[in-house]
Amino acid sequence: MTDATLNIKAAAARKAAPAPAGTLANRSSAADIPEYKDQHKARRIVIQIIKQLVVLAIALVMLYPILWMIASSLRKPNEIFTNMGLWVAHPQWKNYVDGWFGLSQPFGRYFLNSLLLVACAIVGNVITCSMAAYAFARLNFRGRPLMFGFMLLMLMIPIHVVIIPQYIIWNSLSMINTYIPLIVPKFLAMDGFFTFLFYQFIRGLPRDLDEAAKIDGAGHWRIYWQILMPLMKPAIGTTAVFTFMWTWNDFFSQLIYLTDPKLYTVPIALRAFIDATSKSSYGPMFAMSVLSMIPLFIVFCFGQKYLVEGIATTGGK
Repeated sequence: MTDATLNIKAAAARKAAPAPAGTLANRSSAADIPEYKDQHKARRIVIQIIKQLVVLAIALVMLYPILWMIASSLRKPNEIFTNMGLWVAHPQWKNYVDGWFGLSQPFGRYFLNSLLLVACAIVGNVITCSMAAYAFARLNFRGRPLMFGFMLLMLMIPIHVVIIPQYIIWNSLSMINTYIPLIVPKFLAMDGFFTFLFYQFIRGLPRDLDEAAKIDGAGHWRIYWQILMPLMKPAIGTTAVFTFMWTWNDFFSQLIYLTDPKLYTVPIALRAFIDATSKSSYGPMFAMSVLSMIPLFIVFCFGQKYLVEGIATTGGK
């Protein structure tokens, strides 16, 4: 028998020999055992259950203040701060009636006032901030870097620094106790955050769209309004949701400029339930606070898609 034949038989014998214990082949065969599969599946199920329970516990801790406020809106005044539980044995629905008609105006008036400010703020921020962002992202003009730097500086200056000069200006124009100081700045691209948001989004859009539109005879206004604006829906949705939440919850600036109870918004009206010199109506206040959260909840549910998409697309550019 030749050496070549012996080598072939030896190689075949090595292939036919069983693999040593602990090798990959043995581990693969062990994974195919039904008992091993059942144990592995059961372990994964237990791990998933533990994760879900931990997430649920964290969610309950975060939601507890809101749940307690809802429960407190149905309690008697003497039970609100003595009962930290969430169960209400005898709901006091009268708190909602007292809260709705407990101030100088029905609470629906304050809802309408807040909705008016919110609508104007959304329109102003979407239009003017997107126009300013288009100018910074697509136009070449003298002083653009300096102006862009001032726009970014607006993100770093807190409102408490500029509120006094602004108040003096509006007071000299006899516009205090009106909605003008709260609406007009929204139409002047004063929110640098949204301008930068639109700027980042427009930078990610290809300039070939602009060039193709220019070949067809389109100017800057038509490029902005008909070409780029429809593509900025995620950024528009993000701006609308954030503007709604910030304007609806704004208390400081509205308290500065509004003194007539007929012009009060929801945050100021809620503050009116607490009087430092007389009895405070915490039950009706909590009841109206629950109602004031409903518009925020609706807007977040319908705008969550655009909110997440807008943050993801602008943040990844």
